[in-house]
Amino acid sequence: MRPVRLVTGFVTVGAWTLVSRIAGFVRDVMMAAYLGAGPVAEAFLIAFSLPNMFRRFFAEGAFNLAFVPMFAKKVEAGDDAQGFARDAWAMMTAILLGVTLLGLLAMPWLVLAMAAGFAGDERFELAVLFGRIAFPYILFISLVALLSGVLNATGRFVNTSAVPVLMNLVFIAAMLAADRAGWDMGLTLAWATPVTGIAQLAMTLWATRRAGFRFPLRRPRLTPELRRLAVIAAPAVLAGGVVQVNLIVGRQVASFTEGAIAWLAYADRLYQLPLGVVGIAVGVVLLPDLSRRLRAGDGAGGRASFNRAAEFALALTLPAAVALIVIARPIVAVLFERGAFGPADTAETALAVAVYGAGLPAFVLHKVYQPLFYAREDTRRPFRYAALAMVVNAALAVGLMPVIGYIAAALATTVAGWAMVWQLARGARGMGDAAAFDSRFLARIGRIAVAAALMGAVLWLAAQGLAGPLAAPGLRYLALAGLIALGIVAYFGAGFALGAFRPADFRSALRRRRDGPPPALPPDGGQ
Repeated sequence: MRPVRLVTGFVTVGAWTLVSRIAGFVRDVMMAAYLGAGPVAEAFLIAFSLPNMFRRFFAEGAFNLAFVPMFAKKVEAGDDAQGFARDAWAMMTAILLGVTLLGLLAMPWLVLAMAAGFAGDERFELAVLFGRIAFPYILFISLVALLSGVLNATGRFVNTSAVPVLMNLVFIAAMLAADRAGWDMGLTLAWATPVTGIAQLAMTLWATRRAGFRFPLRRPRLTPELRRLAVIAAPAVLAGGVVQVNLIVGRQVASFTEGAIAWLAYADRLYQLPLGVVGIAVGVVLLPDLSRRLRAGDGAGGRASFNRAAEFALALTLPAAVALIVIARPIVAVLFERGAFGPADTAETALAVAVYGAGLPAFVLHKVYQPLFYAREDTRRPFRYAALAMVVNAALAVGLMPVIGYIAAALATTVAGWAMVWQLARGARGMGDAAAFDSRFLARIGRIAVAAALMGAVLWLAAQGLAGPLAAPGLRYLALAGLIALGIVAYFGAGFALGAFRPADFRSALRRRRDGPPPALPPDGGQ
């Protein structure tokens, strides 16, 4: 995959992720209007976070980071990639069935582990009820993650990027139906969770079948390759556990302030928009690409892919971070302040958005640096780095909570994110030129930062001038759209003037080219 085709992959994944995040915004705006930051909202958010936490732990965070490089190398070498994928599918299905059963039985203790502040009030009983309904989602979405790894490793990004859109559409439809029929909104959201998992799995199985892969039901068997996969994945499992410990610490801190879990969740949605569009797109495309290049001995191509990924990520992430810091309050007020979500909720959520925004470049750089390690099947060092970042996160969150309250959770997340990037960058130095920044990146990164700062100044001044329209019910959407459009024009205008990027860069990224054969397919067919 040449750099142009690599960036085209970023754009494909990023575009679909943008659609998903926009649908997610609509979902969360509706949830905020119906439930606000009250007990039902907090109970559902904790219940929904449980299967997603285990999903990241078992599937996306650990299993796939070990599975994708091994599978991609088998595809490149013409080995039995399909047989390897079928064995992994059978084993993961068996493990996930056990995890699902244990989760249902242990739900009260899981809720307390996530939010001890719920003990003794109505949020606890609601979270246990919602959690037992929603937890089977882990089975479906983790299998989706495995199938997505198969598709991504063979260069098929469209379906896997579109699947999250389906989840948000199901939730939106469920809330509209509940509002019209008078159903209990919390129970409706809980039941919608496993339903969307089934729909996502069906869609992904259809895509893998079109790509020539079949996953029949079979008994799991521990093959030598799966043993090797387990050895490689074990440190990544631990590293994934470290990340989830960070999330648990944050939620525990927030659970002792009424409404804080919802404030942090809505803030998380806002900074996840650029993180998903850029960071996840880079991570999804870069890992299989680097794995194939290592197999082929293409060191120069690997370095070019790494540099273009870093440049692409920061060119879009730095201005997004500045905007989240500078105009956090207008964004939150326009998007969420209605119904049960009031001005006090807006102020607290905007503060969290600004703090998370300061960490956004770090969260994206994780996605750029980590494939350098995982493509080499090195999962040990990222685990050690994540463990140290966990210590930083826990110390700051718990230590600062008595001083600054719930916002300590967001601040700890941001500082720990930068600590993780510092460690990844130091560790990558030993990889030689493959992880070194080239002259083009070094020449442009400073100019990108200056362009983002100039955009921030323009946004701040414009937000003061538009204070009235941003608060007017009939004008606020238009005013926010105009503010964002002004920021985009200011950033790209300054960037082009400073030479931070060139029009040709974006034309080549958006134009699909025939630049060589597609990745090798399994012997029984392709799309």
